[in-house]
Amino acid sequence: MFVHDCWYIAATSDEIGGQPLGRTVCGQEIVLFRQSDGALAALADICPHRLVPLSMGSVHGDAIRCRYHGIEFAADGQCLRLPGAQTGGGLKVDRVYPVTERYGFAWVWIGEAGRADAAALPDFHWLEDRSLAFTRGCYAIACDYRLVVDNLLDLTHEAYVHPETIGQDELFDAPLRAGREGREAYLEREMAGVEPSPYWAASLGKPGPVDRWQRCRFRLPSIVLIDSGVAVAGTGALEGDRSQGVTGQVINFITPETARSCRYYVVQARDFMLDIDAAGQKRLDGMLDFIVGQDIALLEAQQRVIDARPEAAFRSLRIDTASVHARRIIDDAMIAA
Repeated sequence: MFVHDCWYIAATSDEIGGQPLGRTVCGQEIVLFRQSDGALAALADICPHRLVPLSMGSVHGDAIRCRYHGIEFAADGQCLRLPGAQTGGGLKVDRVYPVTERYGFAWVWIGEAGRADAAALPDFHWLEDRSLAFTRGCYAIACDYRLVVDNLLDLTHEAYVHPETIGQDELFDAPLRAGREGREAYLEREMAGVEPSPYWAASLGKPGPVDRWQRCRFRLPSIVLIDSGVAVAGTGALEGDRSQGVTGQVINFITPETARSCRYYVVQARDFMLDIDAAGQKRLDGMLDFIVGQDIALLEAQQRVIDARPEAAFRSLRIDTASVHARRIIDDAMIAA
C-alpha cells in the first residue's frame, strides 16, 4: 500500500538535535541523528547485536551508540567501536537510508538507495519565499494515509466539518473541475460573488461579497498542494489578478507509517497578516490545530469503521473525482515498481 522509490518527510529539521530520533516510514523503522558537522544520517533502527532499537541510544561525535552494550555505528552503518573487543566482529547496521534536508524538513528515500537523487525533490518554492508568512503544524493520525489524501481532495467537507472557520454552503453549488494529468490529480473550484467564510472574511479584512477559489493538486507519493483564497468580488481574481485579495498556499505532506497510521505535515504560506505579533501568530497556529483536529477526529473514526466493517466499500460521488484519480495514481505507481 506504499509507494517506494520516493522521498518522504521523516521529521522537521528542528526535531533532530543532540539525540537520536526514531520514526516509522512506510512500515520501516528508521533512526535519524546528526553528525558532529550537523549532517544528517539515517539507519535502520536496529542494533545488529541484540536487536535493540538504536533510537534508544545516544549520539557521540559522528556515531550512534546502542544503549544496551555501547556499540557504536557510523553514518554508513559500519561498527566503529565494540567495547571490550578489538574489532567490530562483522557487525553492521543492515540498511542505510539516503537522507537530505530541505525546506525545514528531513527527507528519507524509501526504496532502492541507488535511485535516490536529492535534486529530484519537488519544488516547493513558497517555503523559501521571504515575502510570505507561515503557519505550520505536524500531527500524528491513526488512519490509512490515503484517507488524508481523500480529505484534502474533497473540500466540500469544509461546509460541515469546519463551519466555524473555512466552511460555507456555496462549496457544494460551485462548478467543479477535476481530473488527472499524467501522475497528478487536480481539483478546481471557483465561487463568484459569495459571502466569505469566517476565516476568509477576517483574513481579507474588507466588507462585502468575495470571489473565492480552491485549486488542489495531488503529487506522488502523498503530497497535496492547495492554492486557495478570496478577493473583493469582481476585481479579477478568478481571471488571475489577485491584487485585491489574499492567498494561502497550503502544502500538505502525508508520510505513511503503517497501514493504519501516518504523520501529517502542513504549512500554509500566506501573503496576508504579515506583520502580526507573537500573540497573533499563536492564534493562527491554534486555529490550524483546531481545524486539523476536527479532521483528525473524523478520519480516525472513519478508520475504526473500516476496520470493523472490512466487507464495506466506498461509494464515490462526483465530489470524489480527484481523490479517486489520486488513488489510481498511487496504485499505478505501486504496480510500476
